[in-house]
Amino acid sequence: MDNRTIAAIATPNAPGGIGVIRISGENALEVADRIFRPVSGKTLSESKGYRAHFGDVYYNNEKIDEAVCLVFRAPASYTGEDVAEISCHGGLFVTKQVLRAALDAGAAPAEAGEFTKRAFLNGKIDLAAAESVMSLIGASGKQAAAAALNTLDGNLSREIKGVADSIIAICASLAAWVDYPDDDIEDTSASDMLPVFESAQNSLKEIIRRYDCGRAVTDGIDAVIVGRPNVGKSTLMNLLSGFERSIVTNIAGTTRDVVEEKIVLGEIVMRVADTAGIRETENVVENIGVNLAKRRLERAELVLAVFDGSEPLTDDDIDIIKYCESKRAIALLNKSDLPLAADRKIIENAFAHSVELSASTGEGRGELEKAVADIFRTNEFNPNAACLTSERQRQCCVNALASIEEAINAINCGVTLDAVNVCADCAIDALLQLTGEKATSAVVDEVFSRFCVGK
Repeated sequence: MDNRTIAAIATPNAPGGIGVIRISGENALEVADRIFRPVSGKTLSESKGYRAHFGDVYYNNEKIDEAVCLVFRAPASYTGEDVAEISCHGGLFVTKQVLRAALDAGAAPAEAGEFTKRAFLNGKIDLAAAESVMSLIGASGKQAAAAALNTLDGNLSREIKGVADSIIAICASLAAWVDYPDDDIEDTSASDMLPVFESAQNSLKEIIRRYDCGRAVTDGIDAVIVGRPNVGKSTLMNLLSGFERSIVTNIAGTTRDVVEEKIVLGEIVMRVADTAGIRETENVVENIGVNLAKRRLERAELVLAVFDGSEPLTDDDIDIIKYCESKRAIALLNKSDLPLAADRKIIENAFAHSVELSASTGEGRGELEKAVADIFRTNEFNPNAACLTSERQRQCCVNALASIEEAINAINCGVTLDAVNVCADCAIDALLQLTGEKATSAVVDEVFSRFCVGK
């Protein structure tokens, strides 16, 4: 366990009402005492936990701000260590000066996610709950925030532990029977094991299904807007983003590069890319943009194919329909405020989902939102149920499920029970990796490397 006392700014790197500098470690209060002087005249080292002190912050014996310092005593703190949190005025210069004062007073700069990592290492939270912290910070909608908070509260870990414990009980009985054949230990039969494995199988399938249904809410999806030039792709991008993200003109081929923006459509987070109009062209620069658009279309999870509903479909439109084959795609008949001239039957035969809308007025946005929700089944997502919040967690469940299914197949094929036990052990390992009970240091480091500094 790292015994350094660490410090970092815990608020965003932008001007605000307050800035918070967090100090954690064995010497956190001594470090804070060197830079913070309470008006009471008492030192922070004398303070009990869960106390707030008003005073002044000093750097090189010069007062730099008035502040409030919160004192938390181990183990009843976020990290499980002694913690001092100095809340100063939120100017960038002042906040950084307070941090510099703390570092010069003996603290070390905190690494990304180090406060939460210490909470994990000190047993305050498990790895699944730790990951949900960043999911909660990054949540862009009510359902995503609810799902992350649900995991932070331990609902996922409790469900995973229940599955793991049921398998551990079977393995323990089987191991005792194998290791002590002369003792009067009841034989663990295949008929006893099978219901336990089948119950675990069903539980894990349901947990994975919830994640797959809710991934558009919790993680977001990569979407791309495609279409021939001048059908309203950039206008649609601006409608979805809520401001003029893309340049809009009546000149075909205005968009040459890929323009990206993160937007929220209902409860669904989308990373949307506006691309160059796809058409045959002799223009070298425009052709580069067209090729970029085609490559982005290939890797997108969702394609928003835009057609000008006020004009008959062209050869370029037909080519775009072909590009969308085998992709999750929604056809958007744009310019619904004008008389329909495009052949809607061709569109409906080619796409499972089609929407008439006007990107310039916003009419039809609700129908687009519903179509996206139908494709990704977000209406089936229940944020109050135990929910996975990362691909790492999902992969642990997938690995555990594969091992359980191997155990079930082995039992049904009459394989010896010691071989079944090996499969069960692999399933247990995968589940304990999810909660962090058996996670390697490399896995732990990778999880917290994605955190922001100060959290």
